[in-house]
Order: sequence, then structure tokens, then C-alpha cells
Amino acid sequence: MNINITNPIFHNEEAAERHIFLSRWPDEEPTCPHCGSTKVRRMEGKTQAGMFLCNDCRDKFTVRTGTVMERSHVPLHKWLLATHLLASSKKGISASQIARNIGVTYKTAWFLMHRIREAMDEANGAGPLGGPDKTVEADEAFVGGKKRNRLSGKTAPKKKIVALVERDGRARSFHVANIHANTVRSAIVTHVDRASTLMTDEARIYWAVGREFAAHGHTLHASRKFGKGETHSNTAENFFSILKRGVIGTYHHWSAAHIHRYLAEFNLRYSTKGNSDTERAASILKGMEGRRLTYRRIGQLAA
Repeated sequence: MNINITNPIFHNEEAAERHIFLSRWPDEEPTCPHCGSTKVRRMEGKTQAGMFLCNDCRDKFTVRTGTVMERSHVPLHKWLLATHLLASSKKGISASQIARNIGVTYKTAWFLMHRIREAMDEANGAGPLGGPDKTVEADEAFVGGKKRNRLSGKTAPKKKIVALVERDGRARSFHVANIHANTVRSAIVTHVDRASTLMTDEARIYWAVGREFAAHGHTLHASRKFGKGETHSNTAENFFSILKRGVIGTYHHWSAAHIHRYLAEFNLRYSTKGNSDTERAASILKGMEGRRLTYRRIGQLAA
């Protein structure tokens, strides 16, 4: 069952705070994010509303502390609404649309969305893809606009993306400098269990790395042969079909400095396609814990 956007957590600050509190501390026993102590008490009074005091280290904290929401002045209910919208939009949602929907400036919406994407990367889980008796498909694509589709002006260079998709499981994609056997191999062996069966197309870049796995199947796309039984890479092709529609129809252009976060967004939605929007948003909320993304850090990456 998907969540109703008329839910009070999207419009009422107290309900939003309570929702985040229960997400972080389901047993309703808050832990100090500074020292880990459980000797915590809620502070009273209007000026201390929503704050906790650790009796050990004497530091104060809120439900935002130790998350990507820390030091943000955006109300919590707007954070939850933006998270739900990003989690439920299959092909993404622009910062301009988020700004109009939650009533903030474009600059605030852009920064807020990048912090949510940072949490989506964490929510996608750690550990290698695949394993014994499992199949992981690998494919590569060039993502970006075409000159013939523009009336005037230059098009940004196309981005080279490698995608790894576990059948009935998670997806991970990466921006690489070039499509070369060495760069593709590095992505595959770092993120795929060697006991897996690797499925690719017939490209030469996969010939050597395929021998490092339990089995390597490939299809002859050049001969218009796209699959025979379990031997196909159509799952990875499906991932790219959604990714490309997101670029063309929603985002239009991704800069090299931030493309990894956009990919994290599509990775998580694809990895959790069997979940409801409520479950996906809840996993993103958990992924916000223990992570920070400052505006200065974003600026350094873009420089």
C-alpha cells in the first residue's frame, strides 16, 4: 500500500518529527549521536522544543543530528514530502518541480535533492552483487543528448555508464572515463561476487573478465540475437531504458561532478521496484543516518 500524501507527516511539523524519531529509534529510546550514550532526556520549553540532552557528554541534539538533514533550515515535513516524491517518481523529478511542490527556492530544492540522493546510495546496501547460483548482467551505454535534437547550441559530451544488474535483485551503475576493458573490469570485479554467472553482450571488453567468474554467457546483438533462454542481458537493457528516459525527459543533463548521485537515485528505485513507495521512502530515511553532505563539499566537487 502506497502512502497518502495527505498524511499529516507531510504537512504537520510535529507529526513529521515524530515519524523521523520512530524511524531512528523504534524502541523510543534515543541514543546520543555524539557519544552513543542512552542516558538521554527530552528538553522542555518553547526554545528547546524538539531537543534532547545527553546526560553523559552534555551535548544537545535533535532528530536531524547525524543525518543529511543536519543544520538544514527546511522544515522536516518538507523533507519527508520531497523524499516521498523522489522515491515514487520512476523517472525522476526535477528540482524545479520539487521547489514548486514544497514551496522552497530552486537552489534549496536542488541542494535538498542531492542530500536525499546521498542517502539513496547508502540505502541501496553494501556487499557484492550476485553469488553462487545467481546471475549478474553487465552492460554499457552512452547517455546524453543528440545534436540533431537541438535547434542551436552545443550538446554536452555524452556520459559513459556501466550498469551491473542482479536478476531479481539490486542494480548498480557507474560513470567511467571511457569504455575500455580495464575500466569495465574494475567496476565488475569490485562489485560482483566471483561465484556469479556473468551475462553480457558480445563486446570484446568482456571476454577476459568473463573468465574470472563461475560462468560467462553472452548474446550476439550484432546479429540481432538478443537472448536464448536464460542467456540474455535484457535486464540490464531494461535498466538503461528507464535511466535514459529520466535523462531525456526529466533531467536533460547531468554534470560529471554530480552524476554519481543521480545514478544512485535510479539504482535504488530499480533495486526496490518490488517495494511500495512507503517502503522505499522508509529505506531512504534510514539511509540518511550517519551521513552528511555540505554545500561546501558540493562546491568543491563541482570546481
